[in-house]
Parts: sequence; structure tokens; C-alpha cells
Amino acid sequence: MTGNEGAYGRLIADLDAGGARYRLIDHAPEGQTDLVSALRGHDVRQAAKCLIVMVKIGKKQKRHVLAVVPGDARLDLPAVKALLDGTYVAFADKEKAEELAGSVSGTVLPFSYDPRLELVADPSLLDQPELYFNAARLDRSVALATDDYVRLASPRLAPIVSG
Repeated sequence: MTGNEGAYGRLIADLDAGGARYRLIDHAPEGQTDLVSALRGHDVRQAAKCLIVMVKIGKKQKRHVLAVVPGDARLDLPAVKALLDGTYVAFADKEKAEELAGSVSGTVLPFSYDPRLELVADPSLLDQPELYFNAARLDRSVALATDDYVRLASPRLAPIVSG
């Protein structure tokens, strides 16, 4: 089983076990939020864009954040740094991001399955009745009821979009 199937399988098992209202959408392989939103046939605002950020706290401690924002929004890195009382912030390198996410870049789930990855979602994400995201695969997505997402993922809600 590849890492992708592992994350995908765990996601589907958790959604089913949690009684989530969701549906799967198969599409051409695509990891870019704007392009995959068009393939899935929804407004890009309904996409849950997932970004992994590294925050340094002092000289010795590093923390990683899985930041989830609407697909049309830009992540406010200084806001993430302030949220964790950090001294430095940057996007995590691809290798570390994929290790923590358990899936390849462009397929990161808005769920954290790694205790080293803190899940933070922007409250504006909750304005949509349904969220769309790649299901740890480039060729399959999930449309998930937003209230089920919040109930099952339990993200820390904090304003992390710029503008």
C-alpha cells in the first residue's frame, strides 16, 4: 500500500465511522486548487486549500501547522507565526510537508493524522455549506459537509488569511 492509499483509506474510514455526509468525485489528475475546482465544478471559494507551514519558536523549537484556507484566499504567514508566538515562519519544504501529510503535494488533506502537525483552519472556510478537497490522491476528491468537517477534524479556528 502506498502512503497515498494509506491516507486515503484512513480518511474514508474516518468519514464513514463518523457518519459524515460526503461524496467522492473522480476527475483528471490535478493538484492546483483553481484548476481542480473547475474540474470538480464548484466555486474555488469552496475548496479547502491545505498548506503546511514551519514555525520556529525561539532558537531550538520547530512546530508544523497544517493551515486550511478557502481556495481563493492567500495564507497570511505572519498571522500563523503570531498564533504560535513564533520567531520565524516559512512554508515547509516539500519533503517534510509530504512526510507530515502522508500524501504528495497537491493532495494534502484538511485533516491531521500526525501528532507533529497542528491543524488550523480559517473561520471563513465555514461560510460554505460544503468543502471540496483532494482525497490524498490527484484523481479523486471529496465533497464534505462543512459541519461534519469541523466535527470530525476539530481544527483550531483562527484568522489566517491575508486581506
